[in-house]
Amino acid sequence: MQTRKLGPFNVGVIGLGCMNLSHAYGPPVSVDQADRVIAAAIEAGVDHFDTATLYGFGANEELVGRLLKPHRRKITLASKCGMEGRPDAQGVIRKAIDARPSTLARQCEQSLRRLQTDAIDLYYLHRYDRSVPIEDSVGALGDLVRKGVVRSIGLSEVSAPILLRAHREFPISAVQTEYSLWTRNAEIAVLAAAREIGASFVAFSPLARAFLTGALTDVTTLHATDIRRAMPRFASDAYAENLKLLGPFKALARQAGCTPAQLALAWLLAQDDHILPIVGTTSVAHLRENLVAADLALPPDLLAAADALINEKTVTGARYNTQGETEVNTETFAPA
Repeated sequence: MQTRKLGPFNVGVIGLGCMNLSHAYGPPVSVDQADRVIAAAIEAGVDHFDTATLYGFGANEELVGRLLKPHRRKITLASKCGMEGRPDAQGVIRKAIDARPSTLARQCEQSLRRLQTDAIDLYYLHRYDRSVPIEDSVGALGDLVRKGVVRSIGLSEVSAPILLRAHREFPISAVQTEYSLWTRNAEIAVLAAAREIGASFVAFSPLARAFLTGALTDVTTLHATDIRRAMPRFASDAYAENLKLLGPFKALARQAGCTPAQLALAWLLAQDDHILPIVGTTSVAHLRENLVAADLALPPDLLAAADALINEKTVTGARYNTQGETEVNTETFAPA
């Protein structure tokens, strides 16, 4: 696989986001299935794996740590802090954003144990905590680098001004934000800001949470606990409008001689050489399909056609609901 810079590391251009194995899209897959996916990724040359304290409320780090331990020296391991699961008054585990320095130090210690490693290669602040100055949170992450338990740090879902403030406190190696044909918020400012400071840009949900695969045609089949059920773009009426884009998109993929997912990933990789998508899947077949995109070189006019077909002006529905929007700090497009 071709490689790109991920902070101080060289990694394959497509990494594996491990969240899907434990979190957010319905019940976790079996350990055997998770093992098959990660083993297939290793076999295919994937060397960038991404997890977080939040995913499965620690379970994903435990899973990833156990499965990747034999390969630890060959991979770049990323995790995230600042969001975790906490019981509410009724004992229900809910996510909580907390980026106080003491919390980040505690979470790092717990993550190191779960990941079965003595240092995390890339440690992100999962969300900017508006109650804590970004300088305090990033300063605490810098302390972890100085202690040797973290090798580089990143930020997730932040705006350009917050990124630049953070970088003045301690060097930011990577920024992670949703980016795909149908989610273009990063193009407003943070993509350019990351390039300005020399940070890599890690794009999560590059396949638009399965929309760009062409396989999700009926949102009523989503599991009751699937996070897409709360996302406006996946509401029945909005999704019906978005599905109208899939026919022409599939036709472009046929013209390119690839699958819709491969076209979506090839478009993303063509946007800038500091962009690295991480794909999330529970299927070995889908993983292998996605990785083919790393070596696709598609005609510029075809990529431009995909760009014009699916973008912030043609997609129906917001990225997050009102609650979700309060949890991120990314720039948003003005209403049409």
